[in-house]
Amino acid sequence: MNAVLAVRQYVSKMIEDSGPGMKVLLMDRETTGAVSVVYTQSEILQREVYLFERLDSPNREPMKHLKAICFLRPTKENVELLVQELRRPKYSVYFIYFSNVISKSDVKALAEADEQEVVAEVQEFYGDYIAVNPHVFSLNLLGCCRGRSWDPAQLTRTTQGLTALLLSLKKCPMIRYQLSSEPAKRLAECVKQVITKEYELFDFRRTEVPPLLLILDRSDDAITPLLNQWTYQAMVHELLGINNNRIDLSRVPGISKDLREVVLSAENDEFYANNMYLNFAEIGTNIKNLMEDFQRRKPKEQQKLESIADMKAFVENYPQFKKMSGTVSKHVTVVGELSRLVAERNLLEVSEVEQELACQSDHSSALQSVRRLLQSPRLSELDAARLVMLYALRYERHASSGLPALLEELRGRGGSDRYRKVTPGRGRMGTNNPGEGQDRDRYRKLVSAVVEYGGKRARGSDLFSPKDAVAITKQFLKGLKGIENVYTQHQPLLQETLDQLIKGKLKDSQYPYLGPNTLRDRPQDIIVFLIGGATYEEALAVFNLNRSNPGVRIVLGGTTIHNTRSFLEEVTAAGFRGRSTESSQIPPRSSSRR
Repeated sequence: MNAVLAVRQYVSKMIEDSGPGMKVLLMDRETTGAVSVVYTQSEILQREVYLFERLDSPNREPMKHLKAICFLRPTKENVELLVQELRRPKYSVYFIYFSNVISKSDVKALAEADEQEVVAEVQEFYGDYIAVNPHVFSLNLLGCCRGRSWDPAQLTRTTQGLTALLLSLKKCPMIRYQLSSEPAKRLAECVKQVITKEYELFDFRRTEVPPLLLILDRSDDAITPLLNQWTYQAMVHELLGINNNRIDLSRVPGISKDLREVVLSAENDEFYANNMYLNFAEIGTNIKNLMEDFQRRKPKEQQKLESIADMKAFVENYPQFKKMSGTVSKHVTVVGELSRLVAERNLLEVSEVEQELACQSDHSSALQSVRRLLQSPRLSELDAARLVMLYALRYERHASSGLPALLEELRGRGGSDRYRKVTPGRGRMGTNNPGEGQDRDRYRKLVSAVVEYGGKRARGSDLFSPKDAVAITKQFLKGLKGIENVYTQHQPLLQETLDQLIKGKLKDSQYPYLGPNTLRDRPQDIIVFLIGGATYEEALAVFNLNRSNPGVRIVLGGTTIHNTRSFLEEVTAAGFRGRSTESSQIPPRSSSRR
């Protein structure tokens, strides 16, 4: 089960089926993202695809010498644009691929518009999601619910994305869902309806143990997306933001023009692939080794070119040298900026207290630690609010709760930047913005909103329940391994849930099956989907579970991949704004029609 490979194979098949000759790849906003994370532009150029266009671009020139490969979502808007395109074709021939199931009426509309008979092919290739990593996928949807209920358009899109993932991996699963979550049950029912309706598409070769789809709700674990991270991929997303593998570095002090935006892809960057799950201390050492390796190679490449043989060797090695130079520059810049932010925001100390709140149960010590940090002028407004949110979730019903006093201290810190309104996942985190200090009560309301979203009353499982004796022993031994583990004590609830599932111990009473059938054997192929968004910490947990359980293959998906900022956007978009605020009103996204 490899999400990246599945989408890559679709793109490769499209290009192969169009035959030899110059081509244009015609996409929409969402399919552009889906393709860009699995194929580099240079790779596609080598396959005779010389032009990349958006179907909705109004200024495309007619180029009759090009073949058009169209990869589009089957939305009403895209079908209408294609109808207009086929009535006045700009290219010699059209190979049309939809990323999901298209209705017969839409196919008929396209056929009627194709008066010049330029359409060579119409197919469904189910790449209707963003393949983040081989074992991680996202739908890039923010604000999927309104309160505890689905936004109808988002439910439709999520159902389409999840069923496309199943079709691309050739899985017809049994379905389990989180009983305490109405959205989880609703999504499970919608996916089942599609499988029943499109039974011919899901008629795959049966395996001895059927695959399993497990649908969960983010509100069951609001702790994980609030924590600072210390592994490379998760840390980059938390502090810089990853958007379809792209990192915006334009605000880095003194950044060069060619590094304003960089791409981090494990498929095309060996250093990133080898280091994305390592902790920050190891990354620093490995960056140093990468630099030293580069320096050793550099003088050899710059020796005098005294003979034809020297010139030939230089030309042969130059592309590799240039690629290595780009890799070194990129990662040195990214790691340097991470280091600067860690120091500037005092994140080592902040993270230690976060881990204490998430993993320990000493209320007095935790309260003192939070109060001490709230007095620090180096603490950003986001980090201050994050600490109070974690405290509120951990000790919301404690007899000696210090939450009212912490909220007053939060209000008294002055110029609140809330979490400055930026594109989710892209913005820089936690910089003070005195210009937005008009409403000092915002963070206080946001703390209340997070508790309303993911507090004890909302959770189906006890996030902070005492572990069994084996788990307590493991945690104790983990703490003895070294001081750096102070920052990585926390394990997401998902890890425990999947561990129980793999062992066949996940309770049917909390995670029932949809329908009468149940698995008699332990599951081997597991797709787990988080409504409200997954995190890179959970992606790491799934990576480790796959590695430590031979024969078990897990793919993790979510409506989006969160960092702290986007998670808080999710909470407020759902209408959780604290008791003293009105419901959220954000415009719904347009839905696609089947």
